[in-house]
Amino acid sequence: MIKVLACSIAMATASMVTAGAAYADESAFLKTLAGSWSGNGTVKVRTNAPTIKVTCRFKSDTNAASLALIGRCTSLMIFSRVISANLKASGDSYTGSYIGAGSGTAGLGGKRNGDAINLAIRWAKEVNGDRSAEMTIKKIGASGMRLTTVDTDPATGRSVVTSRIDLRRS
Repeated sequence: MIKVLACSIAMATASMVTAGAAYADESAFLKTLAGSWSGNGTVKVRTNAPTIKVTCRFKSDTNAASLALIGRCTSLMIFSRVISANLKASGDSYTGSYIGAGSGTAGLGGKRNGDAINLAIRWAKEVNGDRSAEMTIKKIGASGMRLTTVDTDPATGRSVVTSRIDLRRS
């Protein structure tokens, strides 16, 4: 009985240490995304719309368990939109909200895998025939970040990149 109890205590202690390490790793990762960012990319307002080239600027605030990203993307006089994502981390899992598709505040949920946070989007109302899409926030090297959204074309069922923005720390 004493061996079983000792084993249980050791396993519980190891679980707490592992959970603490995962939290510390997320804190270090989130810190790398903090700061001012600028860059270029492409946006499709709908999956069947033409691609629009955009220039974007973002400010990212982070702490040990959250990321707040807010910015604006513009394209000449055709397109200008405020974009924001607010995420909270619990281990390698993330939940939060996104504004940028013109459909209201969308819900986000997903996990980090390496240098990328992969998120499912739940739109506030239908976009491209449904209420779901995907977003990836990826750290690229020491001073780069890529924001990508992918949606399904209702006419073909194919995945379409609806935005891809490459940013550099500014």
